[in-house]
Formats: sequence, C-alpha cells, structure tokens
Amino acid sequence: MRLFTLLSCLSVLLLAATCNPDPKATAQLKQLERTWLHAHEEDQGDVRVYRPNTYAFPPSRGRTGFAFEHNGLFTQLDIAPTDGIEGRKGRWTAENDHTLRISLDDKKDPDYKLEVVSLENEVLKVRRVEL
Repeated sequence: MRLFTLLSCLSVLLLAATCNPDPKATAQLKQLERTWLHAHEEDQGDVRVYRPNTYAFPPSRGRTGFAFEHNGLFTQLDIAPTDGIEGRKGRWTAENDHTLRISLDDKKDPDYKLEVVSLENEVLKVRRVEL
C-alpha cells in the first residue's frame, strides 16, 4: 500500500511539473512562431542573425531562413536553383529554454540544433550546432 501511495504522489508531482511550464520559456517559444529570414549582413562570427520576413532588408541575391509553427511544424527556407525560395518541411522541438532540435522530413541533411543566443526586439540570434 505504501508503494502505491508513493507512486501516486510521484505521478501527481510529475504531472504538476509538466503542466506548469516556465512562463519565460513559453513566451520566448511563442516569439519564435513566425517566418525568419537570414540577415547575413549582421552576423557576428558563428552567430547568425535573423529578422522577421516583414523586415525591410537591404537588397540581396537571396535569403535563407525558416518558419516555426506552434504545433512543432518547421519549414527550412533554402535558395532554389531558380534563385527563388524552396521550402523543406520538418519538425522542431525545444530541448530546453535555449536549444531547438531541427529534423527535416526529406532526410537529405542530418538533424541539427539551433542554440538561441538571444531573441529580443524582433531579432533572433542563433548558433547552429551539428549533431
């Protein structure tokens, strides 16, 4: 009987911990849910800078990027052979409050991680980490 009570208490504690996510982390993930384009002019070393697709970018010969959706759907935006944008579908998951794991459906490239260096004032700074 004691074991059953202990297991029941542990189950309730685990549910409580997973039902109350960190509000700061949740707000940051919510800010990600949009289409981001690479502002390569602003890169700093291995940190890549992205801005919303509505930003007034200077002229460029194409921009890569990605789109995050709230349900874990992800689209990687690559430059197409015809110089347009080609979307590759996949999924994203938050490993913690600053690391995202990206998996593309076509498996042409291996999964990778994006370390969120900062996300403020509609500027996303990430570091790509190969697995």
